[in-house]
Amino acid sequence: MVLVHILMGVLFAGWLCFFLYALYRFRRKSNPVANYKGATGHTSTYLEIGVAVVEAVLLIGFSIPLWAKRVAEFPAESEAVVVRVVGEQFAWNIHYPGPDGIFGKTDNTLIDLQTNPLGIDRSDPDAKDDITTVNQLHLPVGKPAIVKLSSKDVIHSFNLTEFRVKQDAVPGLVIPLWFEPTISTDDMRKRLGDDEFVYEIACAQLCGLGHYSMRGYVTIDTPEGFQAWLDEEGAKLSDEDSAWN
Repeated sequence: MVLVHILMGVLFAGWLCFFLYALYRFRRKSNPVANYKGATGHTSTYLEIGVAVVEAVLLIGFSIPLWAKRVAEFPAESEAVVVRVVGEQFAWNIHYPGPDGIFGKTDNTLIDLQTNPLGIDRSDPDAKDDITTVNQLHLPVGKPAIVKLSSKDVIHSFNLTEFRVKQDAVPGLVIPLWFEPTISTDDMRKRLGDDEFVYEIACAQLCGLGHYSMRGYVTIDTPEGFQAWLDEEGAKLSDEDSAWN
């Protein structure tokens, strides 16, 4: 990011100098009559070719390989936290696979916006330990997170500004993305001197009248804090299961 800003600063200064030169070189006092022949040299052509070559090198030699390495090469799921994130008007549904690491079955006929927004089939053995939250994504610091992104209704855009993550959630598609949190929520609060700071999930795609309210939160815990949170959510599931039985 710093190198990109330096490059843009150089380009800005260069074009500004050219602009000032053009204002002086072609001022009315020196050019009272229009010159319909225009420039006859090839300097501008060589400059345009040079700019095109530099842009091609930056794109093909740097941008595409770096993008492929950073975005397309996913970490192994066994070394990451894998979650499902499902957008809907106007909330983010988060689905963890539980201790067994396997996502349970879902069924659209079981969807209940209040109690089961993802339609998880709790009769499936793999689903009994699955954890769900709404607008609350918890992740451990220093460990890759793989997000399997989808949408229940219209196109949304999963935007985590501080993590430089932005990906459209498209109905009918499951789109994977990954990133690695490096600063916990507590550490960021100390850095900023703001005890109220929270990482946010924003929807960056206009998705309806309630688009403005589609706001979630990301809590980056220590590994121990994350495990404690998982254990707490798992205990709630056990209590609910006991109550039903």
